[in-house]
Amino acid sequence: MDVNRRDALKILGGTVGASFAAALGSGRAAAQGSEIVVGSLLDGTGPINIYGLPMIDATKFAIDDINASGGVLGKKLKLVQLDAQSDNQIYAQYATRLLVEDKVAVVMGGITSASREAVRPVVDKYKQVYFYNEQYEGGVCDKLVFCTGVTPAQQLGTLIPWAVAQHGPKVYTLAADYNYGHISADWVKVFLAKAGGTLVNQEFIPLDVVNFDSVIRRIESAKPDVVMSLLVGGNHIAFYGQFAAAGLKRKLPVVSATFGLGNEQVVLAPEEVEGLVVVYPYFQELDNSVNREWVPRWRQRYGQSYAYVTDSACTVWNGWHLWAMAVSRAGSLERGAVIRALESGLTFKSPEGEVTLNAQSHHVVHTVNLARVNNRHGFTILKTFPNVPPSDTIQVCDLIKNPSQATQYTPKF
Repeated sequence: MDVNRRDALKILGGTVGASFAAALGSGRAAAQGSEIVVGSLLDGTGPINIYGLPMIDATKFAIDDINASGGVLGKKLKLVQLDAQSDNQIYAQYATRLLVEDKVAVVMGGITSASREAVRPVVDKYKQVYFYNEQYEGGVCDKLVFCTGVTPAQQLGTLIPWAVAQHGPKVYTLAADYNYGHISADWVKVFLAKAGGTLVNQEFIPLDVVNFDSVIRRIESAKPDVVMSLLVGGNHIAFYGQFAAAGLKRKLPVVSATFGLGNEQVVLAPEEVEGLVVVYPYFQELDNSVNREWVPRWRQRYGQSYAYVTDSACTVWNGWHLWAMAVSRAGSLERGAVIRALESGLTFKSPEGEVTLNAQSHHVVHTVNLARVNNRHGFTILKTFPNVPPSDTIQVCDLIKNPSQATQYTPKF
């Protein structure tokens, strides 16, 4: 594994070499009278808002749920929800605003990995806890950062062996052209090699691309057994319809680590995407006691016609409740006490099932589910993998032994 240390802190005026004791000093979080101010940064507008809107809904639902249960430390949570507009510069600006002006007790948000990396130097500079509640390429190792979504070991480590066994060894990867896509494509190579597969080609697609004709021709010429999609955003949805229109859907299976997070299965017709296979911890169709109660509550709040409750929405729900549990356990908003509580082996009964926060990596152990898009704009569960650890990050990140890290590890070949 290769350690990529960031220079962004220097740009923002931060210092990488500050002692960890200073980093976790007892700053003043915003507790205004009977309220605790908390901040969320998500895309309400812009091309990434297909993911952001359900996450904003989940944020508001979680805050109200926590407040209805008595709040935190006897105080209600007051949410400052800002729209980052799918612009990473705005992410950095608004993160600064939340921490400097609003003095929030926690920052949650970011959707793309690029947006997370715009926020992370800011929270490291101003020394506050940050939750990133989205599946991603793994490897973030930072004492102030908690990542509640699945990593490649939990997604690709289950999906790729299944795809190779079901469809054959030759894989063609399409990935979004930014850090998530590039690093995740490297993880595809890692897990493909372990599964005995072969990468026939990989392409990185800019987020503004909507015409995939030439890409589809190259896929057809390469004759893979399966296509791995790591496409992201509203523009990239066009690939699936064009792929089906070219006649390839009937003869070439597609698997994905991103499809469905923006409710693509609702927007697209079943004849365009039925049969596509994904893997996430949460699906609306999960049959467990918490989810059977949660989905009706969601629909009561947001309407019976609400399209589909996404994995990202559940991950956001988990993040807010894990933080609230930690603050209650700490008995304080002081950063060091909250982090120690977050590192105490917290377990939460989520709509996805039970989740556990791993202390050394600040990532979550998930039960993940392999599912196929059905003809009802939803998913059919095919296989369940219980209690899958984020092993890609755990094997390189130990924030208990090395608390001063502010790093992202990536695969090395």
